[in-house]
Amino acid sequence: MTKAVIPVAGLGTRFLPATKSTPKEMLPIVDKPAIQYVVEEAVSAGLNDILMITGRNKRSIEDHFDRAYELEEALRAKGDIERLNAVRHPSDLAQLHYVRQGEPRGLGHAVLCGAAHVGNEPFAVLLGDDLIGARETLLQRMIEVRQTYGGSVIALMEVEPDQVSLYGCAAIEPTDEPDVVTVTDLVEKPPADQAPSRWAIIGRYICDPEIFEVLRKTPPGRGGEIQLTDALRELAQRSSNGGGRVHGVLFRGQRFDTGNKLDYLRTVVEFACESPDLAKEFVPWLRDFLTRYATDSTR
Repeated sequence: MTKAVIPVAGLGTRFLPATKSTPKEMLPIVDKPAIQYVVEEAVSAGLNDILMITGRNKRSIEDHFDRAYELEEALRAKGDIERLNAVRHPSDLAQLHYVRQGEPRGLGHAVLCGAAHVGNEPFAVLLGDDLIGARETLLQRMIEVRQTYGGSVIALMEVEPDQVSLYGCAAIEPTDEPDVVTVTDLVEKPPADQAPSRWAIIGRYICDPEIFEVLRKTPPGRGGEIQLTDALRELAQRSSNGGGRVHGVLFRGQRFDTGNKLDYLRTVVEFACESPDLAKEFVPWLRDFLTRYATDSTR
């Protein structure tokens, strides 16, 4: 496996007005845009052929992963090698390709837009809203599971009962491996009392190329969009008939959700606290701020 698809065509309405002209994927997590962390994760798992599914007003993503010769020359003239290397790094990460999703028809349609580039090969799908801790090896593990079992593989994380309606949730059966399950059914954003489990799909997938055939026949589902979950459900339900199978990797590691303002702020704070060049000053300031905030009688 060498290919990854990263859908970045969303409108980012939860972050308006900041995302009126700036893609939500370009919002910074300390000193790097969120999308760079996702690309770095893919590359660390050996996926160096990356297709981004873009839309209108996403040009700055392409610019970020391109060379910036004038800026590089200015930094070189100043002798600022550290920042020069940081500016060059995104363009050196991988082979980046882009295709536009002409209209917002859902995640399944966005993945289908990558069919011509992917061809008849297994590939990863990474969602830009989900950041996985740099020390985690989730994607590598999912690739291993694909190599062992074939078919498609999804990442699953246990969530609280009041959170299941925010995710696609899986009905699962155990395998001989403690962190691997067979997925028998998937439900997109079910009511809490109808969820098949508390194991929710997070934004990492390994898809068998047969997913494209299914997506082409998948009608619009929840929200009038073509859902990737619905196509994976079709493949999971074929398994009882000896067809394509879907497995899940049970992930208990570090995950950051940047898809809403509150979790985005939590992510920025946590990354800042773990930053070698910021933590020494930022963490004491944060402790002092929280103490003052808690004792301020005017709040």
